[in-house]
Amino acid sequence: MTYSSPLESLEIPLERDVFLRTLIRELAGTLQSVVGLEEASGFISVVGQAMGRAIDEDYKSALQVSKLSREQVTQVLIDLKRRIQGDFYVIEESDEKIVFGNRVCPFAEKVLERPSMCMMTSNVFGSIAADNLGYAKVELQETIAQGHDGCRVVVYLQLTEEAEDAEGREYFGA
Repeated sequence: MTYSSPLESLEIPLERDVFLRTLIRELAGTLQSVVGLEEASGFISVVGQAMGRAIDEDYKSALQVSKLSREQVTQVLIDLKRRIQGDFYVIEESDEKIVFGNRVCPFAEKVLERPSMCMMTSNVFGSIAADNLGYAKVELQETIAQGHDGCRVVVYLQLTEEAEDAEGREYFGA
C-alpha cells in the first residue's frame, strides 16, 4: 500500500538538486563567516582536488587511456561541466593555456556571494590538467559568484611569464 500525503500537492521548491546546492551554499557561507574567505576556499579546495582526481580517473577509464592529451583535457573539462549543468566553452586554446568562458554555473543562484564555491572549479580543472599534463595554474578572472554575467577561467599549462604574473592556484602532476 502506497502512502499518500496531502502535502505532496503543495508547491514547495524542494528536490534533491536544490537541497544539495543549498547545503553546499550554506556550508560555504558558514565557512566564509567563521574562518574567512581565504581559509574557506582552502577547505573547499581539498574537496575539489579529491573530486578532480576521481573524475579524471573516470574519464581515463572510459577513454581507456592512462593520460589525457591537452585536447582531451579541454574536452573533459567542458564535458564534466556540461554533465553538471554548467555551460563552459573555449575562448582560446594553445599549448600554454586554455581560456574558458561560462554562461551558467552548476550551482545556479546558490553561488551568488559565495566565491569560495568557485574553488571547486579551480581544483577540479587544476587537478585534471596537472595530473595529465604535469602542471596547471588556474586563474578565476571573472566569476558569477562575484556578480559577473559569466565566468572567465584561465588554465595555464606552462609556467610562462604570463602564468607567473597571474593570480591563481598552482597544481602539479604526480
